[in-house]
Amino acid sequence: MASVLKVEGGHPLNGTITVRGAKNFVPKAMVASLLGDTPSQLGNVPLIRDVDVVSDLLRLHGVSVNFDQKRGHMTLDPTNVKVASRSDIDSLGGASRIPILFCGPLLHQLGEAFIPELGGCAIGGRPIDFHLDGLRQFGAIVDKRADGIHITQPAEGLRGAIIDLPFPSVGATEQTLLTAVRVQGQTILKGAAIEPEIMDLINVLQKMGAIISVDTDRTIRIEGVESMTGFKHQALPDRIEAASWAAAALATHGDIYVLGAHQPDMTTFLNTFRKVGGAFDIDNEGIRFYHPGGQLKSLALETAVHPGFMTDWQQPLVVALTQAQGLSIVHETVYENRFGFTEALRKMGANIQVYRECLGGTPCRFGQRNFFHSAVISGPTPLRAADIEVPDLRGGFSHLIAALAADGTSTVSGIDVIARGYEHFTTKLRQLDARVDYVSQ
Repeated sequence: MASVLKVEGGHPLNGTITVRGAKNFVPKAMVASLLGDTPSQLGNVPLIRDVDVVSDLLRLHGVSVNFDQKRGHMTLDPTNVKVASRSDIDSLGGASRIPILFCGPLLHQLGEAFIPELGGCAIGGRPIDFHLDGLRQFGAIVDKRADGIHITQPAEGLRGAIIDLPFPSVGATEQTLLTAVRVQGQTILKGAAIEPEIMDLINVLQKMGAIISVDTDRTIRIEGVESMTGFKHQALPDRIEAASWAAAALATHGDIYVLGAHQPDMTTFLNTFRKVGGAFDIDNEGIRFYHPGGQLKSLALETAVHPGFMTDWQQPLVVALTQAQGLSIVHETVYENRFGFTEALRKMGANIQVYRECLGGTPCRFGQRNFFHSAVISGPTPLRAADIEVPDLRGGFSHLIAALAADGTSTVSGIDVIARGYEHFTTKLRQLDARVDYVSQ
């Protein structure tokens, strides 16, 4: 894929597109297939970079991966799982943070795991300490070396543990689940993340033979089992992509019908979308998002773990808020470095100021740590075309939205990053009558 896109702005996005399985779930379900003794089948799989990376990592470990891209159907057979070459793992490690989740399944299947330097978006610290501390509590031996982290299972095997997360980390919750399902005894995970993608991973693990219960106080209890089978599962739709297209409809005064969008997973976003002045219609196939006319409204918004307003919804919506009347306040409480993308928006004419202080309803863990984690957006301000460099996945798609809403033609560089989480996004843009073209280099 070429990495530069020319975008002619000022035209409403209108039409129908489809979202498939969630980026924040599908790769994790693929990793879960390692735990089974028989093949697994996963449906509604999107064609995104993270799926490619995990497919390659699984193949390096001897898993047979067959992906029917047209149908979105994948078969994963772990029958011949093996130890992979460290150099091969290292060559893929920089492309994603997913390799850390291989630890538990590989410990169960092979007795060891190797984790290289990890990649992903530069949106703030997503330390793996939660992961490593949890693995140690199961009894795993963690050896940090210059070339990466070597993890081994003790002779007596892994055992259940009581793990109390200081923050409802999605990754640490996934790590605990993928490890605890096959350890000896019971594991109690306190302070767990309970996002829809986590719950769907629990659905997958239960289909494989796991025994997992979720309490109302963010406590998850897992009873270890000796063996597990493969699964057949249809991935839940991507609520982040659906919200991104919704924000694009709002910012460009457009009308987008998102097939596959699922209301129950988007309740908080839909409430906020309506408060800003957006409109939507829901049916059994998806959700139609549109700008109904009139002036958009400013609001105060605070991101939070589920069931709060998702951090990945924040960046696309900020673009729409530049067109709202008055002062909007956004307080980011999940990632400390998520407002870097606003620099490009200011370059395009947006009036956005970022602050170190907590401007939300309650102080958060970043308030005393000198991070710019609050933003004030004053609008409406017309956006003008600019040359933009994509900083990260969600920020990059937000820049695309800004370019589509701006007056003139923008050049957006590094757009291949967006392919990590948005399937066929340029094809979908053209389906919505967007005027975009790759720039040959």
